[in-house]
Amino acid sequence: MLAAGAACVLAISSANAQVGAGVNVGPVGVGVGVGGTFTAAPANDYFMFRGEAGEPARYYYSRDTAIVDPAGHNVAWTDIRPDMPATVYYEKTGDRMVVKRVVLQKPITVEKTTTTTTTTQP
Repeated sequence: MLAAGAACVLAISSANAQVGAGVNVGPVGVGVGVGGTFTAAPANDYFMFRGEAGEPARYYYSRDTAIVDPAGHNVAWTDIRPDMPATVYYEKTGDRMVVKRVVLQKPITVEKTTTTTTTTQP
């Protein structure tokens, strides 16, 4: 029993060391991960994404699909634009690739426009 506990501690320490060393272990339990870029803004329930080695493919998502920036902050689907690099974690269900999580490779930049109106009196 003591040996099993020691093995468990060793496995956890090893995993923590890999994460601390910058090794991307990916989210636990979310299937296959593929890097690439969005080729079109997300539609109602899918988006087009070009993996590192091929043509754009349709990936399906739901409101439960998490999308985060590199720091782990949640990102809105409306902020996604074509040519954004990301890693998509999905599970194959029949002929569909169902997305569980999207991790953007770059932070989102939000442009803020301010308009000032000056009125002069004669």
